[in-house]
Amino acid sequence: MHRGVSSAVAVALLLFAGVALAGGSNYGIVPGTRALSGKISEWPVPTPKFARDPAPGPDGNIYITVMQGDRIARFDTKSRTFNEWDLPSGAHPHGLLVDRDGKVWYTGNGNGTIGELDPATGKVKQHKAPSGGSPHTLVIDDAGTIWFTSQSGYLGRLERKSGRITEYRMSGGPYGLALDKQGDVWVCRMNADRLGRLNPKTGEMSELYTGAGSRPRRVAAAPDGTLWVTLYGNGKLARVDPAAGKVVKEYAMPAGRDGGPYAVTVDGAGRVFVSEIERDTVALLDPKTESIRVFQLPSKNVGIRKAIVDAEGRYWYMGSHNGRLGVIE
Repeated sequence: MHRGVSSAVAVALLLFAGVALAGGSNYGIVPGTRALSGKISEWPVPTPKFARDPAPGPDGNIYITVMQGDRIARFDTKSRTFNEWDLPSGAHPHGLLVDRDGKVWYTGNGNGTIGELDPATGKVKQHKAPSGGSPHTLVIDDAGTIWFTSQSGYLGRLERKSGRITEYRMSGGPYGLALDKQGDVWVCRMNADRLGRLNPKTGEMSELYTGAGSRPRRVAAAPDGTLWVTLYGNGKLARVDPAAGKVVKEYAMPAGRDGGPYAVTVDGAGRVFVSEIERDTVALLDPKTESIRVFQLPSKNVGIRKAIVDAEGRYWYMGSHNGRLGVIE
């Protein structure tokens, strides 16, 4: 089922085992960088039932969840065609990632599970979270451990080999998450206007206040160790120094306070992409120059809730509202 692996993806696979993953909030593929021409292409997904959360695979293709259709879809980036796999009824997959063996891991938001799909066979394993709840977003660390948030009030840890899940109670509606270079887990506690932090070695938890009404939604790790957080509530992007445990700067987004900064991801050069969900725009911040470039999407009411940069430096997004997978290159 897999096509040939590109040189860029091969490099990413070699880097996977020994380097802290960056960008796209630790999704298993090291993001590349490229000079963007601004060309934007979109493709309608086969099942447009709130499709969301794209993730790159080691085969160079893009995988998405179809939340209300209980499916996983894969977009072949060479043939520009889709495949789909059925999941258990009621799973309502939300987030996903693809490990270096090509297995697809997803959060079963509807049935309280972390699912494992083998695209080669179509077989699915489900790992039940002890709390049940509503698993939301997931990332993978250098050792292959999967971390996930649950909106019902937990941060979870899944050991892939054993299927064992450990949960840590966390208030504030845990949403997006990322890993810093020390291996600590950072979580957007959107309803508490705070970031939560877990040291997996000690179990110690701490928090970082992001301001009244800030509503931190998603977070991504940059190659230099910086964390970037979308403040959905006030239209800003926050730069966090995880070692110091503080917000070092906030950037007002081009669309303003009501633009709805949502998805955030970082490319190999440390440039930060932010979707402004209320304006159908994507803003690109270069931290070195602090210049911002805005891409106006070709469709209306797109609904970008998650986006990633692949190994070749292309920005992929899924329009949950308009049912189209898109790329900026």
